[in-house]
Amino acid sequence: MFTLMGVFFFLNIPLFMANFIDPRCFWRINLNEIQDEYLGLTCAFILAAVQKPIEKDYFNKTLNFLKTTKNHKYALALAFAMDEINRNPDLLPNMSLIIRYTLGRCDGKTVIPTPYLFHKKKQSPIPNYFCNEETMCSFLLTGPNWGVSISFWKYLDSFLSPRILQLTYGPFSSIFSDDEQYPYLYQMAPKDTSLALAMVSFILYFNWNWIGLVIPDDDQGNQFLLELKKQSENKEICFAFVKMISVDDISFEHKTEMYYKQIVMSSSNVIIIYEETINFIDLIFRMWEPPVLQRIWITTKQWNFPTSKRDITHGTFYGSLTFLPHHGGISGFKDFVQTWFHLRSKDLYLVMPEWKYFKYESSASKCKILKNNSSDASFDWLMEQKFDMAFSESSHNIYNAVHAIAHALHEVNLQQVDNQAIDNGKGASSHCLKVNSFLRKIHFTNPLGDKVIMKQRVIMQEEYDIFHFGNLSQHLGIKVKLGKFSPYFSHGRNFHLYVDMLEVATGSRKMPSSVCSAECSPGFRRLWKEGMAACCFVCSPCPENEISNETNMDQCVNCPEYQYANTEQNKCIQKGVTFLSYEDPLGMALALMAFCFSAFTAVVLCVFVKHHDTPIVKANNRILSYLLLISLMSCFLCSFFYIGHPNRATCVLQQITFGIVFTVAVSTVLAKTVTVVLAFKVTDPGRRLRNFLVSGTPNYIIPICSLLQCVLCAIWIEVSPPFVDIDEHSQHGHIIIVCNKGSVTAFYCVLGYLACLALGSFTLAFLAKNLPDTFNEAKFLTFSMLVFFSVWVTFLPVYHSTKGKVMVAVEIFSILASSAGMLGCIFAPKIYIILMRPERNSTQKIKVRNSTQKIKEKSYF
Repeated sequence: MFTLMGVFFFLNIPLFMANFIDPRCFWRINLNEIQDEYLGLTCAFILAAVQKPIEKDYFNKTLNFLKTTKNHKYALALAFAMDEINRNPDLLPNMSLIIRYTLGRCDGKTVIPTPYLFHKKKQSPIPNYFCNEETMCSFLLTGPNWGVSISFWKYLDSFLSPRILQLTYGPFSSIFSDDEQYPYLYQMAPKDTSLALAMVSFILYFNWNWIGLVIPDDDQGNQFLLELKKQSENKEICFAFVKMISVDDISFEHKTEMYYKQIVMSSSNVIIIYEETINFIDLIFRMWEPPVLQRIWITTKQWNFPTSKRDITHGTFYGSLTFLPHHGGISGFKDFVQTWFHLRSKDLYLVMPEWKYFKYESSASKCKILKNNSSDASFDWLMEQKFDMAFSESSHNIYNAVHAIAHALHEVNLQQVDNQAIDNGKGASSHCLKVNSFLRKIHFTNPLGDKVIMKQRVIMQEEYDIFHFGNLSQHLGIKVKLGKFSPYFSHGRNFHLYVDMLEVATGSRKMPSSVCSAECSPGFRRLWKEGMAACCFVCSPCPENEISNETNMDQCVNCPEYQYANTEQNKCIQKGVTFLSYEDPLGMALALMAFCFSAFTAVVLCVFVKHHDTPIVKANNRILSYLLLISLMSCFLCSFFYIGHPNRATCVLQQITFGIVFTVAVSTVLAKTVTVVLAFKVTDPGRRLRNFLVSGTPNYIIPICSLLQCVLCAIWIEVSPPFVDIDEHSQHGHIIIVCNKGSVTAFYCVLGYLACLALGSFTLAFLAKNLPDTFNEAKFLTFSMLVFFSVWVTFLPVYHSTKGKVMVAVEIFSILASSAGMLGCIFAPKIYIILMRPERNSTQKIKVRNSTQKIKEKSYF
């Protein structure tokens, strides 16, 4: 049992190691000795299996001439995978994988696929190794350009089908996805089934919504556009522009300026460049040599933004973010290259421009050191570091293709052993059909930990790594893994960002913004104008007493009834309760006025009581004068019912007291006026009017008039009494507690009744103002009623134009002003005579004045 577990552990060491290796910082030397930019377009290999071991220096002899070409990385990945399989005793035992031919531009020379090439039997790379050459299936690896893969397939389909199975290691192409049309062709690159979702998740993570898109004008580009729009639906992501470039457009050169201007002048800071269009964008920017552009280029292929010496600045964010299918970490590739080519670590920097990464070190800390050093210092420092070499995306596809071939051949061999029927005479076609049947359904886990399922390659949900590419100098490139996308992450979050690596790559933990419109801060709402994209809007302040407490709200919300919006309109504040209180300056002033007037009235009453036997007090019915002073003092005092916290009792007492005491005061004035008129009009002792005057009939005017007012007030209280009410709108941010009069009609009936009494008093007093008498107060009564009318006529429009506490203050002021007017007009002259001119308030003075007046009347007649 222990032995089996030990064997299992050692056989899976590469898989366990892959789980621990997660390199995030890569660098490479950018060599300039290869001038031919089209050298990397095509590189193909024909593989076969032989039933003998290969020579020890086989790969060194076979691949030595590939060292100086850009495509040598594909041959190195191929050799590494084949060597790994040839050394594995559990996979293809007693057989070895070999390279029969290299085609295309792998060695800098062009080899065109022809029938003669595939039938060529002489000058084999490995003499005497093809024991069953005619009966074994061969495998053609083509790439990275899918166009050339089609050319190879046409020759294979016409002349050699199905003696050779074709596997492509370039990008996935929808052209080859039809199994019926291409039954013997396999694409190792996965279909971008999750790419659109990965990009949308990445865009949403950084809150971008204004995106530029450049895609090829073909079926694959259209399919990607549809998937991207589908994933962007209802996520507030808009496209600033969508430029579809035809890779076969012969007029492309004449359109470069148009493409350049559209990309450079776009307000979008994030531009997605999909698949083959990256070559055209690269060409455009090399032709026009743009200035440093603060753009984020999201690509699906490794690409360094074209730079020049003048724009290598660490303070400006530039470079590209590339989505590449996730692969497990690879170890041992560097040791393989060194072993086969006898190179030192220092030589690898010069002849191997593959991406390299630090071993057993913190990626973030090492990357920071690398970026902070100068170009020469960085190069010298790198020479001293331990590193390993990484695969490119195409190299990973080659690696998986070789392992898929090995597993398919292994299954065929096992079937032949089980059936005890080794086929030696039916030819390569029969063998290829068997291998093809197994290859179509083969699935395995490669030594890197990646699952390879040939049948489901087009429907698997892929995981993606996100890389940032940039240049530290003209000859030193850097690649940083920023995060990972996986549809299998838990908690519904498909994207994970390495924040420390983001800071290393861009110099900040935040990415530049790319939005059509700046977000609307709290207190504003979004408004769309006709013709604007969904992501483009204008920010409008919230209406009065409405708020928005989040960014980018479409509608503002009303504050609750007892709250109000603050000045910024981003939150509701509890309204403060207020009323006309004694602490309020206005309430304090009015209360002080009411107290002073009440006190003054009390003083006047005391003076009158003290001098009750003087002629001026007796002449005008002192009982009525006392009653008038008491009622006026009550009028002043009733103002205190209006000040302070209102309650049900004070609200009722305000109106009832006001109506009754003012009725008493005005009816008293009316009684005094009637008394004066009767006193001067009734000269005949036998007339009935004299009896009315002598009997004190005018005094009944007061209770009768007051009784009528009491009836009105009783009806008011019964039908719709005053009550406590709140005023939420008069003063911003406050709830004012006021007394609602209940029935407005009843209130105006009370005022109207007072107006009728005052009008009657004014009319009688005006008619009696010229009657001769020593202490005739008809003129004073006339003026008092005139003041009374003026105050209450002015009160009505002012009262209706004010609200809240001011309305209450206006009513108090009117009470005080009208009462003070009556007090001053009627009693001020009498107090003046009593206190300042007492000689005029004597009986002798009155007799002399009356004698003089009679003499004047006789001389007149």
